[in-house]
Amino acid sequence: MKRIELLDCTLRDGAYVVNAEFGANTIGGIIKNLQNANVDIIECGWLKDAPHKHGTSFFHVPGDIKQYMISPKSEYATYVAMIDYDRYDCRQLPMCDGETIDAIRVVFPRGKAKEGIEIVKKIREKGYRVFLQAANTLGYSDKEILELIQAVNEVKPEGLSIVDTFGAMYPSDLLRIASLINNNLDKNIKLGFHSHNNLQLSFSLSMQFVENLLAMSGRLLIVDSSLCGMGRGAGNACTELLVNYLNDSHGTDYDLNTIMDTIDVYMTQFMESGSWGYSIPYSIAGMYGCHVNNVAYLTKTHRTKSKDMRMIFESLDKNMRVQYDYDKLEAVYASYQNKKVDDSKAREGLKEIFEGKRIVTILPGKSAVQYVDVIKKYIDNNDVIVVGINSILSDYEYDWLFFGNEVKYEYAKEINEKLFRNTPKILSSNIKTLGMEDEWIVNYNDLQKRGWKYYDNSMIMFLRLMSLIRPKEIVIAGFDGYIGDDVKYAEASLQPTLAKDDVQVLHNEIAEMLEDFVTTNNKKIQFKCITKSPYQRILENE
Repeated sequence: MKRIELLDCTLRDGAYVVNAEFGANTIGGIIKNLQNANVDIIECGWLKDAPHKHGTSFFHVPGDIKQYMISPKSEYATYVAMIDYDRYDCRQLPMCDGETIDAIRVVFPRGKAKEGIEIVKKIREKGYRVFLQAANTLGYSDKEILELIQAVNEVKPEGLSIVDTFGAMYPSDLLRIASLINNNLDKNIKLGFHSHNNLQLSFSLSMQFVENLLAMSGRLLIVDSSLCGMGRGAGNACTELLVNYLNDSHGTDYDLNTIMDTIDVYMTQFMESGSWGYSIPYSIAGMYGCHVNNVAYLTKTHRTKSKDMRMIFESLDKNMRVQYDYDKLEAVYASYQNKKVDDSKAREGLKEIFEGKRIVTILPGKSAVQYVDVIKKYIDNNDVIVVGINSILSDYEYDWLFFGNEVKYEYAKEINEKLFRNTPKILSSNIKTLGMEDEWIVNYNDLQKRGWKYYDNSMIMFLRLMSLIRPKEIVIAGFDGYIGDDVKYAEASLQPTLAKDDVQVLHNEIAEMLEDFVTTNNKKIQFKCITKSPYQRILENE
């Protein structure tokens, strides 16, 4: 008798990567090929409290899935969809007609097991089988696990899965939890494992789950995976790897060639354009059991260095780590960044140097390189102080450098070591609180004004510093904005890695912050754009 079932969750977990927009042909093709490859359980997507949009794996009712399934269905495969325990109204479920999904997987977080399990009866009344997913199983105490099992045994779902939500499990964790559940769970309930690959252990843990549980009992097992490991953040165990392992080690008959064809035909596009898999930030999330949305927020919004991200996560209590309350996280980030220093002497010294002077700021936009001759001619023909903003371009000689971002500071230090070493620098205190002899430290928090997602833009920070010093004029080159060309920076490596929608937000917010700054500045400083800028009208008050 077969004791292992493989569940492929590409269309469900992979929905996080592409906002469920796989395309109709891809959804149908993946379902068909997984069926032809003899995969035991095929997860077709999510059930959501919203109308189905064609070509996505977010469905409103099971009937929405029918258009993507071949007929007849395999009599050997089980077709499932997932619901969040509190985000889907089961009253809208029609009676199971056997033509679409056979079962529903219910996922619930730690602390909400009772509420999640209560849904089982409602789903069963509609004729569907039920599987339960205990999210963040690692976060449960042994007592909580036993309480969970007692409640599960009473309703007897088809299966219960251990879920490594934050990719934080080590082999010893899995063995402890699996043993405890196996010894107390009704023997007729299947035990599953759903992993995340933050620590690069997904495949290894899945194999250990199979080996350990097969040795412990005769229970039926379920192992989750996805094609190419597609899934949120670091992704999941790879279906193709598990197929090969299970066929070789446990005599299963999954068709690896069909799996490989599916990857070639349908997955290549997502591998080229999507973003999942191992990364340092997601590994840090695994180390601290943090929700991946916290990683995404710090990475996208603040381009946080790995070391700083680790320190921020370390400072969070365990409850906050597993949540994604962005307001609270932002407050923690701001507190971490606000390394207050006594910068009175630095300000006095900078005032002596910059007050009443004309400053040329060189930003890293493409135009700073395209019009280098024009910019240099202006510098040569005028009495100016040249300041590089958050970057060093090799075409220029600088009088000063300003950095408001530690990543850009370290990059400039590595790439242009000589110029970096020989140029005095102004640094905000989030980078360091004690500078070298030629580094002038100013308070990070004094250069901020909250209310925008990307409030810590370095050019805006520099302008706020200058408003305290009052130069005569700031002449701006290379302030090219963020929309239009694929690469707006003089060097592609300097460009922030943001999604298209986030780039638009960043571009618009800089315009809003400049409007706010110019209004507050009230013409105390004059501005001139020496290269064309989308922000020119605001700065020159046209």
